[in-house]
Amino acid sequence: MKMAIPERDKSILRELAKKLAEIASLPIQQEKMELWRRLNKLDPVRPMVLLLNDTWHENKDEIKLECEDEFARRQEWLLRRMLYHFEHMPDDHVYEAKIYCPIVIRVSSCGIKPNIERPQHEFGAARFNPVISERDDPSILKMPEVTVDWEETERNYERLCEIYDGILTVEKRGVYGHWFAIIDEFIQWRGVENTFVDMIERPEWLHSWLERMTQWHLCLLEQYERLGLLSLNNGPVNIGPGGLGVTDELPQPDFDGVHVRAKDQWGHATTQIFADVSPAMHEEFALRYESRFLSRFGLSSYGCCEPLHNKLEIIKRNIPNLRRISISPWADVEKAAESLGKDYIMSLKPNPSIFSIEQWDIELAERKLREMLEKARGCVVEILMKDLHTCRKQPQRMWEWVNMAMRVVEEFAN
Repeated sequence: MKMAIPERDKSILRELAKKLAEIASLPIQQEKMELWRRLNKLDPVRPMVLLLNDTWHENKDEIKLECEDEFARRQEWLLRRMLYHFEHMPDDHVYEAKIYCPIVIRVSSCGIKPNIERPQHEFGAARFNPVISERDDPSILKMPEVTVDWEETERNYERLCEIYDGILTVEKRGVYGHWFAIIDEFIQWRGVENTFVDMIERPEWLHSWLERMTQWHLCLLEQYERLGLLSLNNGPVNIGPGGLGVTDELPQPDFDGVHVRAKDQWGHATTQIFADVSPAMHEEFALRYESRFLSRFGLSSYGCCEPLHNKLEIIKRNIPNLRRISISPWADVEKAAESLGKDYIMSLKPNPSIFSIEQWDIELAERKLREMLEKARGCVVEILMKDLHTCRKQPQRMWEWVNMAMRVVEEFAN
């Protein structure tokens, strides 16, 4: 049974939707879409800039919700955040006159539950207590079964259509993002120290687990594809922890316009826990499996927070459809630039700690950004300011950073 949205709530949402529609109609949206399309095609453009705001836990007062219905409040939070970002942080985000209705997808339990000790501090380091031992066989990992609640999906879709009728397009959307990180998953079951010891003392046992986990993810992907649950990600959506996936290279030429396949999408993989693991071990215990998963996709991105400057050659060798690669705050940008050149997108991640210093220093932030861009001059570059856990309750720091970054990147256009 469809629950009616209160008229007052509907009126609030429709007014917000009109503002979004006006923003989406601005010529700048198509201009930025074209810049992203060219960047993803490795054409010469200025570095693109995105700030991903993760500070809402301390800046909630920046947005006041007025709706009463819970469904409406979630929509209001979504809309107000987009409008806030556009108003205060005019980076290279692209805004559409569109609202997505997620398809309600459920995946069965894998049969293994992590035992995690979390600190009191919201962003403190967690401890993963081992829940599997070297005596456990990987067959205890149950293959996934995917089910879809089409009735709930349809109810949500009808409610959204009713709210936004005549203002925004409502589109059902399934799985449009992928995150293949089986080592990062495995350490949550086995523990970090145990896993590193396993690589030396029990490599075949570890490989048997990684093989089973790879099969699990491929089984999930195949079910998504067979059930028609994949959605295109060749538009203004983030690819992994990187930039927007706008491209005319996807979907594939034989796409029928309806049934999205993995090869019509971007894929993503990472092994963050291997930050200090040797290139040889990274290749043996990570890339061997990541390449099998990523080979299913049309284009791929790789990496997140781990520094990859010493592993770029093996990554390029193992992933033939690689297009963008993460160069984290702990990576050697100059060394990465030498390896990647103009053949890959350098997804540069400035250090977000600049926002947490006691006295905000925009001049220091600019110097740091210029240093990165100078080292990457001549490369295909995007700037991702992410993992902002605090701005000391001064959101204007983010506003100033975006304005500075957008000014600076114009000087580094290829």
